[in-house]
Amino acid sequence: MVHIPALISSFLYSLQQIFTKFMCTVLQDHAKTLTMWEGYVDWRNRPAMKGCHGGVVAASFVLVVEILENLAYLANASNLVLYLSKTMNFSPSASANIVTNFMGTSFLLALLGGFLSDACLTTYYIYLISAAIEFMGLLMLTFQARIPSLRPPICASINRNTSCNEAGHGQAAMLFGGLYLAALGVGGIKGSLPAHGAEQFDENSPQGRKHRSTFFNYYIFCLSCGALIAVTLVVWVEDNKGWQWGFGISTVAILSSIAIFLLGSGTYRIKIPKGSPFTTILKVLVAAFCNSLFPKNSISNVLDTRKSPQNTTEISQEEEGHGEWKEEIQTEMNDQKFIDKSTMNKAAYPSLHCTVKQAEEVKIVVKILPIFMSTVMLNCCLAQLSTFSIQQAATMNTYIGALKVPPASLPIFPVIFTMILAPVYNHIIIPFARAATKSEMGITHLQRIGTGLFLSIVAMAVAALVEMKRKRVAAQSGLMNSTEPLPITFLWVALQYLFLGSADLFSLAGLMEFFFTEAPLSMRSLATAVSWASLAMGYYLSSVIVSIVNHITGRFQRTPWLYGSNLNHYHLERFYWLMCILSGLNFLHYLLWATRYKYRSTEPDDQRDKNDNTPSEAQL
Repeated sequence: MVHIPALISSFLYSLQQIFTKFMCTVLQDHAKTLTMWEGYVDWRNRPAMKGCHGGVVAASFVLVVEILENLAYLANASNLVLYLSKTMNFSPSASANIVTNFMGTSFLLALLGGFLSDACLTTYYIYLISAAIEFMGLLMLTFQARIPSLRPPICASINRNTSCNEAGHGQAAMLFGGLYLAALGVGGIKGSLPAHGAEQFDENSPQGRKHRSTFFNYYIFCLSCGALIAVTLVVWVEDNKGWQWGFGISTVAILSSIAIFLLGSGTYRIKIPKGSPFTTILKVLVAAFCNSLFPKNSISNVLDTRKSPQNTTEISQEEEGHGEWKEEIQTEMNDQKFIDKSTMNKAAYPSLHCTVKQAEEVKIVVKILPIFMSTVMLNCCLAQLSTFSIQQAATMNTYIGALKVPPASLPIFPVIFTMILAPVYNHIIIPFARAATKSEMGITHLQRIGTGLFLSIVAMAVAALVEMKRKRVAAQSGLMNSTEPLPITFLWVALQYLFLGSADLFSLAGLMEFFFTEAPLSMRSLATAVSWASLAMGYYLSSVIVSIVNHITGRFQRTPWLYGSNLNHYHLERFYWLMCILSGLNFLHYLLWATRYKYRSTEPDDQRDKNDNTPSEAQL
């Protein structure tokens, strides 16, 4: 039963918190006694103040914005393969590749958003610019879906050797123009919004780090909330009322997210950009290469730079409040000798001389790259949820009782499971793990990622078994060349969605927090964007694997495994078994690197400065 007084009290308390933040912003110029957040400003480029900016309230605006943003994105991405095949007349395999390329580009462009956030703009402005670009792209798609002359005529051919009339040049140009404008906007949002939310917490206190970990868990929860609305309400509207209404809802959602984001402007603390992280990485690598080819001094000069007054001053001034660099410099100097050569006192080219801090930043990037590469195969498996899995469900009985469920609503199963599991994980599993392990993390980032990778193996095996059953029913029913629904419920396909959805929860949240925590301070937006880049590479890899499989199998058989307009003639089960084997090999590759990885210290900075102990053994 709903308690009205409790709701009113909660609402008034929220208003009071927002009003307090607003008053802090208004009186900031006169609040001389407030302590500033070093390295952060407010949205008006004034110093951010403790007690006025950052914290749970600021991060809450980000979480609400993410619900609307993911609703706008996933409402189209989850059902786009059917729009392309039924409305724009592309073949199933071509539609699948267009979707994976679109989603891959969206996530890959997150690197651009993260780079610009770290280099010259801020996460605040990158979000606003990107949301405006996505709005323009969705508007173009809405007009195309609304006006018949901008689409090809409907084709209902079931002959696997007969092609339908695809979109003309002008129609295709408008389609891909709208899609990739939306992709550019999505990329900028994905590259800036998670980092913007995580930056609202004080990493120098255990409570702040725990709140940041909670933020990443609830970020995934909010992703799922947006996805739930997208794959139920919006997909139903697209299938029953028309795609112009579906695109229209997405357009309104992204516009509303901009308004809510702006409403929280007074509460944000915004990290000041410190220049291009790529410049630092490139300079260190070029310097190390040149010093290796043209050495002017021995490697002892590398060790001397650690003690030189110049470098000590630079570290203390530029990284004040971030003492982890001191321990990193003492313990990691002998791990990567090549990068160490960039810090020689008597370098081959003095203009390329690098500080110890710059070298250590690049070392950290090099260390996390193998972990990043190990997650690409998982995301290649996830790509199947938006392509072949939906096409499978479209051939099956999609009724639950008297309710007809759109095939694109299949993701509702992992979405609901994620919405249940995320709070359980954060409020039950993690506290228990912290108490059992006596550590701040409880369950390490790499353990979460590894769990996701293992679940992806199981998911692909389940997908192969389900497809074998689906085709067997089609053959026994004499419906191999029919467009009638097969006498088998689409809930069988939901099994692979559950496993892959669970894998996504464990891997994505763990990966984002891992990259944000382990990355240098000047690269955190870019590092968080790397999580989305892994998704992008997975979608691209999916397209590459489909093309390679068709090319190879087409040379040894009359038709390739994944060819034609009739999914019943595909050898999709063989493709899924192949993905299962590749995922298993990838998991072994991940274990090789994860068991050797050493985490950076999770102690507060003031304790870390005083701690002379070496890092603990590598933990998974």
